[in-house]
Amino acid sequence: MENVFPHHGKLPPQLFLFDLDGTLIDSRADIAAAVNQMRARHDLPPLPLERVVTYVGDGVRVLAQRALEGAPVELDAAVNEISAAYAADLTSRTTPYPGVTDGLRALHSAGHHLGLVTNKPGPHARRLLDHFGWTPLFSVALGGGDTAELKPSPLPLQTAMLRAGHAADTTWMVGDHHTDLAAARRAGVRAIFLANGFGNTGTEQADWTFPDFAAFTAHFLASP
Repeated sequence: MENVFPHHGKLPPQLFLFDLDGTLIDSRADIAAAVNQMRARHDLPPLPLERVVTYVGDGVRVLAQRALEGAPVELDAAVNEISAAYAADLTSRTTPYPGVTDGLRALHSAGHHLGLVTNKPGPHARRLLDHFGWTPLFSVALGGGDTAELKPSPLPLQTAMLRAGHAADTTWMVGDHHTDLAAARRAGVRAIFLANGFGNTGTEQADWTFPDFAAFTAHFLASP
Protein backbone atom coordinates (compact mmCIF):
# COMPACT_ATOMS: atom_id res chain seq x y z
CA MET A 1 0.00 0.00 0.00
CA GLU A 2 1.23 3.50 -0.70
CA ASN A 3 0.28 7.07 0.18
CA VAL A 4 -1.98 5.90 2.98
CA PHE A 5 -4.86 8.28 3.64
CA PRO A 6 -4.48 9.72 7.15
CA HIS A 7 -7.51 9.59 9.40
CA HIS A 8 -8.19 12.85 11.24
CA GLY A 9 -11.26 12.04 13.27
CA LYS A 10 -14.31 10.38 11.77
CA LEU A 11 -14.18 10.31 7.97
CA PRO A 12 -17.19 12.25 6.62
CA PRO A 13 -19.39 10.52 4.05
CA GLN A 14 -17.43 9.76 0.91
CA LEU A 15 -18.55 8.61 -2.53
CA PHE A 16 -16.74 5.47 -3.67
CA LEU A 17 -17.18 4.81 -7.39
CA PHE A 18 -16.37 1.22 -8.28
CA ASP A 19 -15.39 -0.44 -11.49
CA LEU A 20 -17.04 -3.86 -11.88
CA ASP A 21 -15.02 -6.45 -13.81
CA GLY A 22 -11.74 -7.14 -12.06
CA THR A 23 -12.70 -4.92 -9.12
CA LEU A 24 -15.91 -6.28 -7.59
CA ILE A 25 -16.29 -9.48 -9.61
CA ASP A 26 -14.17 -12.10 -11.35
CA SER A 27 -16.08 -12.38 -14.61
CA ARG A 28 -13.27 -13.63 -16.82
CA ALA A 29 -14.72 -17.06 -17.61
CA ASP A 30 -18.17 -15.78 -18.62
CA ILE A 31 -16.69 -13.05 -20.81
CA ALA A 32 -14.34 -15.51 -22.49
CA ALA A 33 -17.20 -17.94 -23.09
CA ALA A 34 -19.22 -15.23 -24.85
CA VAL A 35 -16.24 -14.20 -26.97
CA ASN A 36 -15.59 -17.78 -28.02
CA GLN A 37 -19.24 -18.35 -28.90
CA MET A 38 -18.95 -15.41 -31.28
CA ARG A 39 -15.75 -16.80 -32.76
CA ALA A 40 -17.29 -20.25 -33.19
CA ARG A 41 -20.13 -18.74 -35.26
CA HIS A 42 -17.49 -17.59 -37.73
CA ASP A 43 -15.45 -20.82 -37.70
CA LEU A 44 -12.66 -19.21 -35.70
CA PRO A 45 -10.81 -21.25 -33.06
CA PRO A 46 -11.39 -20.43 -29.39
CA LEU A 47 -9.08 -18.03 -27.63
CA PRO A 48 -7.48 -18.94 -24.30
CA LEU A 49 -8.88 -17.24 -21.23
CA GLU A 50 -5.60 -15.45 -20.55
CA ARG A 51 -5.68 -13.76 -23.96
CA VAL A 52 -9.32 -12.70 -23.73
CA VAL A 53 -8.62 -11.08 -20.37
CA THR A 54 -6.07 -8.77 -22.00
CA TYR A 55 -8.82 -7.56 -24.35
CA VAL A 56 -11.21 -6.51 -21.54
CA GLY A 57 -11.63 -3.04 -20.05
CA ASP A 58 -12.56 -0.65 -22.85
CA GLY A 59 -16.13 -1.67 -23.59
CA VAL A 60 -17.74 -4.42 -25.65
CA ARG A 61 -17.03 -2.87 -29.04
CA VAL A 62 -13.29 -2.72 -28.40
CA LEU A 63 -13.45 -6.20 -26.89
CA ALA A 64 -15.08 -7.53 -30.07
CA GLN A 65 -12.55 -5.77 -32.30
CA ARG A 66 -9.64 -7.19 -30.35
CA ALA A 67 -11.17 -10.66 -30.13
CA LEU A 68 -11.56 -10.88 -33.90
CA GLU A 69 -7.77 -10.55 -34.19
CA GLY A 70 -8.04 -9.30 -37.74
CA ALA A 71 -10.55 -11.91 -38.96
CA PRO A 72 -12.80 -10.64 -41.79
CA VAL A 73 -15.95 -10.41 -39.68
CA GLU A 74 -18.25 -7.38 -39.62
CA LEU A 75 -17.63 -5.64 -36.30
CA ASP A 76 -21.25 -4.79 -35.52
CA ALA A 77 -22.20 -8.43 -35.99
CA ALA A 78 -19.43 -9.52 -33.63
CA VAL A 79 -20.51 -6.97 -31.02
CA ASN A 80 -24.12 -8.15 -31.20
CA GLU A 81 -23.13 -11.82 -31.01
CA ILE A 82 -20.90 -11.32 -27.96
CA SER A 83 -23.58 -9.23 -26.27
CA ALA A 84 -26.29 -11.80 -26.92
CA ALA A 85 -24.15 -14.71 -25.74
CA TYR A 86 -23.12 -12.83 -22.62
CA ALA A 87 -26.67 -11.70 -21.82
CA ALA A 88 -27.81 -15.32 -22.01
CA ASP A 89 -25.30 -16.41 -19.37
CA LEU A 90 -23.50 -13.72 -17.41
CA THR A 91 -23.52 -15.23 -13.91
CA SER A 92 -22.84 -18.97 -14.02
CA ARG A 93 -19.04 -18.67 -13.75
CA THR A 94 -18.84 -15.19 -12.19
CA THR A 95 -18.09 -14.67 -8.51
CA PRO A 96 -17.44 -11.68 -6.26
CA TYR A 97 -13.87 -11.24 -5.14
CA PRO A 98 -13.28 -12.21 -1.50
CA GLY A 99 -14.42 -9.57 0.94
CA VAL A 100 -16.45 -7.57 -1.56
CA THR A 101 -19.98 -8.22 -0.29
CA ASP A 102 -19.05 -7.67 3.35
CA GLY A 103 -16.95 -4.65 2.42
CA LEU A 104 -19.69 -2.96 0.41
CA ARG A 105 -22.19 -3.52 3.21
CA ALA A 106 -19.79 -2.16 5.80
CA LEU A 107 -19.02 0.97 3.79
CA HIS A 108 -22.72 1.55 3.25
CA SER A 109 -23.50 1.00 6.95
CA ALA A 110 -20.78 3.50 7.87
CA GLY A 111 -22.66 6.19 5.92
CA HIS A 112 -20.57 6.26 2.76
CA HIS A 113 -22.19 6.38 -0.68
CA LEU A 114 -21.46 3.77 -3.33
CA GLY A 115 -21.60 4.12 -7.10
CA LEU A 116 -20.86 1.82 -10.00
CA VAL A 117 -19.05 3.19 -13.05
CA THR A 118 -18.20 0.46 -15.54
CA ASN A 119 -17.65 0.17 -19.27
CA LYS A 120 -19.72 -3.02 -19.28
CA PRO A 121 -23.12 -2.34 -20.91
CA GLY A 122 -25.41 -0.79 -18.32
CA PRO A 123 -28.18 -3.43 -18.42
CA HIS A 124 -25.64 -6.23 -17.89
CA ALA A 125 -23.98 -4.36 -15.04
CA ARG A 126 -27.28 -3.74 -13.22
CA ARG A 127 -28.29 -7.38 -13.66
CA LEU A 128 -25.10 -8.38 -11.92
CA LEU A 129 -25.75 -5.97 -9.06
CA ASP A 130 -29.19 -7.54 -8.67
CA HIS A 131 -27.79 -11.07 -8.89
CA PHE A 132 -25.36 -10.49 -6.03
CA GLY A 133 -27.88 -8.55 -3.92
CA TRP A 134 -25.92 -5.31 -4.11
CA THR A 135 -28.46 -3.01 -5.77
CA PRO A 136 -29.82 -1.52 -2.50
CA LEU A 137 -26.29 -0.50 -1.53
CA PHE A 138 -25.67 1.68 -4.59
CA SER A 139 -26.78 5.28 -5.03
CA VAL A 140 -25.99 5.24 -8.76
CA ALA A 141 -25.03 2.55 -11.29
CA LEU A 142 -23.74 3.58 -14.71
CA GLY A 143 -22.48 1.35 -17.51
CA GLY A 144 -21.71 1.52 -21.18
CA GLY A 145 -24.49 3.29 -23.05
CA ASP A 146 -25.67 5.29 -20.03
CA THR A 147 -23.45 8.26 -20.89
CA ALA A 148 -22.15 9.46 -24.23
CA GLU A 149 -18.59 8.32 -23.48
CA LEU A 150 -16.84 5.45 -21.72
CA LYS A 151 -13.93 5.57 -19.28
CA PRO A 152 -11.21 6.86 -19.61
CA SER A 153 -13.43 9.85 -20.35
CA PRO A 154 -14.30 11.64 -17.10
CA LEU A 155 -17.94 11.96 -18.16
CA PRO A 156 -19.24 8.77 -16.48
CA LEU A 157 -17.59 9.76 -13.20
CA GLN A 158 -18.86 13.33 -13.44
CA THR A 159 -22.37 12.05 -14.13
CA ALA A 160 -22.23 9.68 -11.17
CA MET A 161 -21.00 12.45 -8.86
CA LEU A 162 -23.79 14.74 -9.99
CA ARG A 163 -26.44 12.08 -9.37
CA ALA A 164 -25.00 11.13 -6.00
CA GLY A 165 -24.59 14.74 -4.87
CA HIS A 166 -20.83 14.65 -4.31
CA ALA A 167 -17.98 16.90 -5.39
CA ALA A 168 -14.56 15.72 -6.47
CA ASP A 169 -12.99 16.28 -3.06
CA THR A 170 -15.18 13.60 -1.46
CA THR A 171 -15.09 11.14 -4.35
CA TRP A 172 -12.82 8.16 -4.99
CA MET A 173 -12.57 5.93 -8.05
CA VAL A 174 -11.78 2.33 -7.16
CA GLY A 175 -10.64 0.06 -9.99
CA ASP A 176 -8.13 -2.37 -11.39
CA HIS A 177 -7.40 -0.87 -14.80
CA HIS A 178 -5.67 2.12 -16.33
CA THR A 179 -8.99 3.34 -17.73
CA ASP A 180 -10.22 3.78 -14.15
CA LEU A 181 -7.11 5.69 -13.16
CA ALA A 182 -7.19 7.92 -16.23
CA ALA A 183 -10.87 8.70 -15.77
CA ALA A 184 -10.24 9.62 -12.15
CA ARG A 185 -7.36 11.90 -13.07
CA ARG A 186 -9.41 13.66 -15.71
CA ALA A 187 -12.38 14.05 -13.37
CA GLY A 188 -10.16 15.43 -10.60
CA VAL A 189 -10.93 12.65 -8.11
CA ARG A 190 -8.58 10.37 -6.23
CA ALA A 191 -7.86 6.93 -7.65
CA ILE A 192 -7.51 3.68 -5.75
CA PHE A 193 -5.96 0.70 -7.51
CA LEU A 194 -6.77 -2.85 -6.41
CA ALA A 195 -3.84 -5.03 -7.36
CA ASN A 196 -5.64 -8.39 -7.33
CA GLY A 197 -7.81 -7.70 -10.39
CA PHE A 198 -7.06 -8.62 -13.98
CA GLY A 199 -6.29 -5.14 -15.26
CA ASN A 200 -3.12 -3.09 -15.09
CA THR A 201 -2.07 0.50 -14.45
CA GLY A 202 -0.56 1.01 -17.90
CA THR A 203 1.12 4.41 -17.88
CA GLU A 204 -1.24 5.78 -15.22
CA GLN A 205 -0.55 6.16 -11.51
CA ALA A 206 -2.92 5.49 -8.66
CA ASP A 207 -3.07 7.77 -5.64
CA TRP A 208 -3.43 4.74 -3.39
CA THR A 209 -2.86 1.04 -3.98
CA PHE A 210 -4.24 -1.85 -1.95
CA PRO A 211 -3.57 -5.56 -2.46
CA ASP A 212 -7.26 -6.47 -2.45
CA PHE A 213 -10.76 -5.30 -1.57
CA ALA A 214 -10.59 -6.37 2.06
CA ALA A 215 -7.45 -4.30 2.66
CA PHE A 216 -9.08 -1.27 1.03
CA THR A 217 -12.25 -1.45 3.13
CA ALA A 218 -10.36 -2.25 6.33
CA HIS A 219 -8.32 0.91 5.88
CA PHE A 220 -11.25 3.23 5.28
CA LEU A 221 -13.29 1.71 8.08
CA ALA A 222 -10.44 1.75 10.60
CA SER A 223 -11.05 3.70 13.78
CA PRO A 224 -9.14 6.99 13.85
